[in-house]
Parts: sequence; structure tokens; C-alpha cells
Amino acid sequence: MTILNISYKKIQDLKPYKNNARKHSEAQIAQIAASMTEFGFNNPILLDGDCGIVAGHGRYEAALSLGLHTVPTINLSHLNEAQKRAYIIADNKLAINAEWDDELLELEVQELKALDFDLSLLGFAPYELANMGGSPDEPVKEDEKENPDINFTIQYNIIFDHEEQQADWYSFVKYLKDEYPDADTVAQRIQLFLRGNGYVAL
Repeated sequence: MTILNISYKKIQDLKPYKNNARKHSEAQIAQIAASMTEFGFNNPILLDGDCGIVAGHGRYEAALSLGLHTVPTINLSHLNEAQKRAYIIADNKLAINAEWDDELLELEVQELKALDFDLSLLGFAPYELANMGGSPDEPVKEDEKENPDINFTIQYNIIFDHEEQQADWYSFVKYLKDEYPDADTVAQRIQLFLRGNGYVAL
């Protein structure tokens, strides 16, 4: 088993992976930075042995925004080139494959609220906290509950049986983008498509 050691490196020496497929919005970078400020830099950036970032691009961006000069890192030089590139993807994908135990999550949020902890540091949107009883100052309004156009995110994993089915899906997504250029999301475009084809109940 490889023994991993934490070492601090100058942030200016780190090199983000140019083909990193996982993107971080400015809002998420701000959330990560706020988390670092509250809890500390507790999750080191993973490097490839030549200061190339394998995992931790979001933490790297957050550290830059905070003006940090050095950051904790772990060297993964034992990975070969294929393993390194695969792990960059797997590290992100495996994390989002987990699910919440909604009852326990709600209980934890409410207990943190009772401890007067800043719930915004958890990374949830205000409406999500409100639905868990954690944000009474920003309750979910009745019209938001009934309005299907309210802006929130639910992530789905789409499983294809074969490559042709996958190609058909992406072709359909491209069609929707061309057909409804003013819509902001795929969900909105699908909704407009369905309504335009007789699915008036949606």
C-alpha cells in the first residue's frame, strides 16, 4: 500500500489539468472558500508528481481567491498516465453518485440550526434549507411550490442501453437548444417541447 504524505507547496507552482471536465462556477468557488475559512483547508490537493493537479481544482481556485500562498498537497506519483487521467474523472463522478438519507440530513440541519451554526456554509440553496426546516427567514412560498418553472436543480443519471441510444439523446438535446434558444436549461427546453406537443398538464 502506498503511504501518502501531506506536503505544503506554493500555489503558484501548481498546474491545473487543462482537460479537466468538471467545471466550478464562481458561486461554488465562493462556497468552497467560505468552507475553508470556517473549517480550515482540510482536504489536500492531489498532485501527479510534477505539480499537476489531479483532484482539487475547486479547492485550488478557492485558495487563489483567498490569497493563500501555500496549500496542503498529496503526491500521487505512483499513478501512471492512464490512471491519473482516469482518476481525475472518477474522483468527481464517484462523489456525486452518493445519495442523502433525507431524514437524517434534515435532523442534522435542524440540530445545527439549534446550535446557531451558519447553515449557508453547508452548500445548500436557501430553498433546500427551508424544505429541511433550516431557514425560516427564507420559506418556500406557496406559488413556488406550485410553479413548475422555479429555478432549482435535481441531478439525474441517464443510463443508455447502447451507443446509438446515447447519440439519439444528444441529437435531441441539440435540437432542443436550436429550437428554444431563449431557454436557459435542458429541463426548460424539454418542458417547452412537451407543452408544444400537447402535454398541456405539464
